[in-house]
Amino acid sequence: MNMDLSAVIEEMETGDQDSALTALQSYNKQMNQCFTFNRDEQKDREVFITFPHLGELVLGFLNRELQPSCLLACLETVRILSRDKNCLDPFTNQFAMSTLARYAMLKESSPPSENPDQEVIVEALKSICNILLHNETGQMVAADLQLIKGVAERLKQCHDPTWNYEVRFFDLRLTFLLTALRVDVRAQLAQELHGVSLLGNHLEATLGLCCSGTLETARAGFEGIPTEELPPLSRQQTELAMEILKILFNITFDINRRKVDEEEAAVYRHLGAILRHCLMSHADGEERTEEFHSHTVNLLGNLPLPCLDVLLLPKVQQGSIEYMGVNMDAVNMLLKFMEKRLDRGHKLKETLLPSLNLLTESARIHRETRKFLRSKVLPPLRDVKNRPEVGNTLRNKIVRLMTHIDTDVKDCAAEFLFVLCKESVSRFIKYTGYGNAAGLLAARGLLRGGKDPGIYSEDEDSETEEYREAKAQINPITGVVEEEQPNPMEGMTEEQKEYEAMKLVNMFDKLSRSIKAHTKIELFGCHNTHHIWRA
Repeated sequence: MNMDLSAVIEEMETGDQDSALTALQSYNKQMNQCFTFNRDEQKDREVFITFPHLGELVLGFLNRELQPSCLLACLETVRILSRDKNCLDPFTNQFAMSTLARYAMLKESSPPSENPDQEVIVEALKSICNILLHNETGQMVAADLQLIKGVAERLKQCHDPTWNYEVRFFDLRLTFLLTALRVDVRAQLAQELHGVSLLGNHLEATLGLCCSGTLETARAGFEGIPTEELPPLSRQQTELAMEILKILFNITFDINRRKVDEEEAAVYRHLGAILRHCLMSHADGEERTEEFHSHTVNLLGNLPLPCLDVLLLPKVQQGSIEYMGVNMDAVNMLLKFMEKRLDRGHKLKETLLPSLNLLTESARIHRETRKFLRSKVLPPLRDVKNRPEVGNTLRNKIVRLMTHIDTDVKDCAAEFLFVLCKESVSRFIKYTGYGNAAGLLAARGLLRGGKDPGIYSEDEDSETEEYREAKAQINPITGVVEEEQPNPMEGMTEEQKEYEAMKLVNMFDKLSRSIKAHTKIELFGCHNTHHIWRA
């Protein structure tokens, strides 16, 4: 850090705006790209004294009448100083946060303006975001100042061309941080401020959508064109949309734990229709598209299950994937997204489970979805010579997950296939093998067979000719036809057979005594069982 902070502070202490402006502009230019503050130990003491003092001086200036250039320089300095989590004390009190909120136009006392200085607003918003990110006291003060009300008021103006991209983005980033870090703010936005409806409308406006009474969405100016054929979303549209999706995730993640009334259900179904459009849309580049779809899938998983029928509502068009007269484009997209994450094999719990859980619950509640997924994942069984976990089909890949080291991954994979089998134990074993199925069946008390209660339609369990012919020879443990093993006792005399039988009895006896000894050690401790080892 080459900048002499003492010199900057000296200029600030004069109180002269021109001197302060020159010093701050020089400091800001040098420090603008500095995001880490790893200092030498010898300089730590000086920094911990000078940084807060500089912050206090800048805040003093911000509460005076300032020239526009000096005002902007002061806010830029606050933004840079607020990146350092160890020097936030001057900015986390009510006075400082209130000052920044006033310049961000988030307070009722903020003066209305026909032509607000959006550069000033953005700098203030960035500073508040830095403070919230690093400091719990700042988070508490922001909640007390009701900043969420101010930002929600501006979010309502989603169709107002006044606000530029940066103001909109940092309004959303601030909302995301508040809802991620403060449970009370999360609840306030969801309930008092009707956050789901507010942000759903904001998402609709950001994507340029018009939504019909039938909950079919279309991009304005592209009505009648399938969503997947539309031009990609712009980078700015995608960035704003992803921030909105993250906020909506924060305020809806516990929605399935309570009942929703008809009015709420209508809001969630409208949101679901917009999310279907997101799922079928493309961003600028494959990586950005996958990130966009990932946030969409995460949020879809929060919606009340009955509202997921909106995924199937669009009419079947030319080029659509139709199954049982229903448009399966969205479900097919979810399946492809899930398989891509599965093939990548990286952090499966975080990356795979949201889409796999969503497909499971959709299949459980919608007959057409289940039957379509079953046709893709568990088609009629023809291969009876390879184990269910061997191969590159989607069924093989998911069966392999049923013995995954992570319990959540293992359970989710098993649950998905079990639902596709209509929770029929015999059908589940047929497709996975008893060995792979044992974990889920044991957890449900179904090792002896039977069927879990569930609302499933009756349909035929179509068996292929190959399966019918081999059915009697299939080993239920492995799920495949195995070669007949030779009799190990063939060719032995009666004396040899008797000898081998006695060897087996002795081995069982030794194992039994060993288990008893270990059990006593666990119950009474080693010092109480030493006589066993002397025997």
